[in-house]
Amino acid sequence: MFEFIRNHRRWMQLILLLLILPSFVLFGLEGYTSFMAKEPELASVDGQPITLGEFNRARTAQLEQYRSALGAQFDASAFDTPIFREQLLNSLVDQRTVAAAANKGKYSVSDETLRRTIAAIPAVQQDGQFSSERYRQVLAAQGMTPASFELGLRRDLTIAQVLQPIGLTARVPTEVAKNILALVTEKRVVARQIFSAESFVKNIQISDADIKAWYEANQDQLRIPENVDVQFVVLNEEAATKDVKVSDADIESFYKQNQARYGQPERRRVSHILIEVPASADEATKAKAKLRAEDVAKKAAASPKDFAALAKEFSQDSGSASQGGDLGWISKNMLVPQVEQAVFGLDAGKISGVIESPFGFHVLNVLELQPASVKPLADVKEDVAAEIRKQLAAERFADMAGKLTNLVYDQRDSLKPIADALNLKINTVKGLSRDGLLPAQQRDPSDMPSDAEQTIVGNPKVRQTAFSNDVLKEKLNSGVIELSPDVIVALRVEAVHPSRVPALDAVTTRIRDVLIAERALAAAEAAGSKELDTLKADKPAEPTGFAPAMTVTRQSPEKLTREELEAVMSASAKTLPLYLGVKGSNQYSILMLTKVEEAVSPDPAQVSQLQAQLAQAWGAAEEQAALKILRQTYKVKVLPDAAKVISGELDAAKL
Repeated sequence: MFEFIRNHRRWMQLILLLLILPSFVLFGLEGYTSFMAKEPELASVDGQPITLGEFNRARTAQLEQYRSALGAQFDASAFDTPIFREQLLNSLVDQRTVAAAANKGKYSVSDETLRRTIAAIPAVQQDGQFSSERYRQVLAAQGMTPASFELGLRRDLTIAQVLQPIGLTARVPTEVAKNILALVTEKRVVARQIFSAESFVKNIQISDADIKAWYEANQDQLRIPENVDVQFVVLNEEAATKDVKVSDADIESFYKQNQARYGQPERRRVSHILIEVPASADEATKAKAKLRAEDVAKKAAASPKDFAALAKEFSQDSGSASQGGDLGWISKNMLVPQVEQAVFGLDAGKISGVIESPFGFHVLNVLELQPASVKPLADVKEDVAAEIRKQLAAERFADMAGKLTNLVYDQRDSLKPIADALNLKINTVKGLSRDGLLPAQQRDPSDMPSDAEQTIVGNPKVRQTAFSNDVLKEKLNSGVIELSPDVIVALRVEAVHPSRVPALDAVTTRIRDVLIAERALAAAEAAGSKELDTLKADKPAEPTGFAPAMTVTRQSPEKLTREELEAVMSASAKTLPLYLGVKGSNQYSILMLTKVEEAVSPDPAQVSQLQAQLAQAWGAAEEQAALKILRQTYKVKVLPDAAKVISGELDAAKL
């Protein structure tokens, strides 16, 4: 057979070509490529997949939103958690489900509805009215065209019709709102007597037999999970700037090349009078407005000191007219080009002629002029040095990152060559489990890592890598782990500690403390319960041992714990005083309820406000219930790869 193939190679190539070509004809080159390398699917809705690519694009968009909102406080690792990943996937599934329902239900949005919705957007209004000029300007600033924006808005409005009516039609009866307000504002007067577990500790005796019995009965509580000791190196800005020195010559050179960054550009304090002209105005209307502006300009030129009064009387700029037309200090690129050119062409104290802009006709007055200035080098020397170090660090970081990526594979069983070559510190952290660092009671206090080390090993990517097959079992260096754009880590497992139950002598003190706490609380409860029974039986006129009474509500618990407040507020108070016993985590309390003050009749406005809040919450719950039904209707399936991405077992970007 193989001899035949070797001797008839040309014929075999032709046969293979004939077999492959129909695939390209039927599916196209792109379809054939996709078939050969199918993208992982995380979920499906109505038989249509939600792919890894869609998830990654949505995750990138979400992170960019957080980055824009938080600025320098943004930390990507804080959002790279199983909870956030699961929420994002559920959001994508919900969007696809609702879109499927809208498509099957043939929902649509009329042109008139679309127009009304756009006209109601405050950002595209001028004096409370829709402005087509402002509409185009706002969209252009966002890099959008009216056609693309309207297409997206029409889609969003269409999808909103599926669930929105459910939430908007939710109603809560007035009586329900009144009853809730009454419960929230009802006051109860209560005194408390506390039997603290701590006060019984001195009487507790724990034997070795007690400790051994508890040890044998609670092995699962004592079990230490599998954990590892890890070594790692960190490349970050601090490491990249280590030993970076900036000379005075470098500082002076940078300062001279970037003086604009350390100065104040020319500014002018400007006031104006605006005679508005609508974008849709005809030539006659424009001419009339211009004549009016010219008349105001003549009056201003004749008496510049009266400019503020003229602005208050004639200007149609609602934002500045009441301030005498004052626009404040203006730098370049703050005004429309026509007005800016006129402003920076006027001398201080001079009145301009009539200047036309897209908003109408302006008369300008330059009140003050502040020339451009540059701070002396001595005042900004530290800032300049910091900026140079930052730039050098960025360059050095990129270079070191490349070297780290190469070095980490050169000698897979040690981090020392990397640390020596890049002058990085080797950090060691002991007791890292799949869920994080072992709690303090399961580790040697002397092995407690620093805050910086805890931050590194607390990252899900680090734990995932530490317990990957090559790193955990082979004890090889990991690849480069990017925790953020300016923090990368490489690690290796130094030692593996299997799951185990510690020896009795290692946990004796811990068990003794647990038993003492349990028995002290039991003793406190016994003493408190006995006193409670006495109070209920004797009903003393002036009971002793209680702290001063306090007035509590469901919103103001005063000193009561959550359990105590719940007991007091839910108790039936037909006969007073009423005695209640409440067991807490470290005490037993006797509560004496002596008075109930019914809530005053609520204000109608309060009732209406609460009704609206409750209706909104109820509507949201109904929307979620409807969405759950839609998920069943459109056969939503969460596929195996989704669990891997959510847990962090597999990096979504590399799956």
